[in-house]
Amino acid sequence: MIDKLVELEYSKIYSLDISSTAQEKLKQRLAEKSPKVYWIVDDITNPQNLPENFILDFWHDRTVLHFLTEETARVEYLQQIKKIVKINGFVIIEVFSLEGAKKCSGLNAVNYSKEMLQTFLGNEFEIITSFDHVFTNPNGDPRPYIYSLFKRKRRRNKSKSYV
Repeated sequence: MIDKLVELEYSKIYSLDISSTAQEKLKQRLAEKSPKVYWIVDDITNPQNLPENFILDFWHDRTVLHFLTEETARVEYLQQIKKIVKINGFVIIEVFSLEGAKKCSGLNAVNYSKEMLQTFLGNEFEIITSFDHVFTNPNGDPRPYIYSLFKRKRRRNKSKSYV
């Protein structure tokens, strides 16, 4: 995704990953284009390195949520989305579908349907589209995913009564 955003000349692209090794590999792949990206190594469930007043138009989760097996981690993740994604902003979540892997790279995974993702995000987010995709990993194993796009809705103000 970052490659495409850089290619399309988007600005203020942030890459957040808990792995400095993964970030370094991505930087190397982007080569001279990497200065267009802000690199952040952090844990999204307990961020320490995010810029102050960090607001995004677009959040792309490529296989993070399904590794958050503890309820507290999922709650923190959701709080970050609600804090960071602006009203009318978009969220794409790519996770293992209900038919997908229960473990990956030795880690347990939580599987989702589009309805489960909608319930997780709550009524502040409206599902725009969702589709299943089978990714074949480098070992040749099929990995069923679900990709879902959501739009953050404007919050309704509570009406005030005057006497």
